[in-house]
Amino acid sequence: MTGQTFDLGPQALIVARLADGVTQEQLDGATPCPGYAVHNMLGHLAGLAIAFRDAGRKDLGRTTDTSPNVAVPDIEPGWREALPKALDGLADAWRDPAAWTGMTRAGGVDLPGAVAAAVAADELVIHGWDLARATGQEYEPDAAALRASHEFLAAAAEDPSRGGGIFGPVVPVPGDAPLLDRAIGLSGRNPGWSRPA
Repeated sequence: MTGQTFDLGPQALIVARLADGVTQEQLDGATPCPGYAVHNMLGHLAGLAIAFRDAGRKDLGRTTDTSPNVAVPDIEPGWREALPKALDGLADAWRDPAAWTGMTRAGGVDLPGAVAAAVAADELVIHGWDLARATGQEYEPDAAALRASHEFLAAAAEDPSRGGGIFGPVVPVPGDAPLLDRAIGLSGRNPGWSRPA
């Protein structure tokens, strides 16, 4: 990680706008994330927004200790109002310079604050793409969040203990492809994924 701080707010707002664009009819549709329908992806985004908000605040407990693999997430009643608020809370927590220092925890894993911020950026960038692709919306992630996501994923792919990728086998993407496509490939997704007909 570069160690430079950046504002997660722009990417959080992009994800909130994508969520707002999801129609009721699209909730059961497939996403590029295996085993996740759109409603599961929205539930995951809500949960991670709260977890990384609390990680930024160093408010450690149930929300930061629970592994994301415990159960497939889902939306709850009122998610259209709750998700944007949770994303705002995440962005606000990481505007405090103290969030980036020392240690914190997310998903039951202890990690430095700056690394947790990169993970949060990665989650928002990659799952923003998932949501956009699944619902046919245009997507251009925030440049700073995208750089942090790519850097995080590239480092993870080079770590032999991870077996070549943090979310699954890396999908090869040309080195001159757009940075978003390269990040998507590093996340184990095919940048050419499209909704099933």
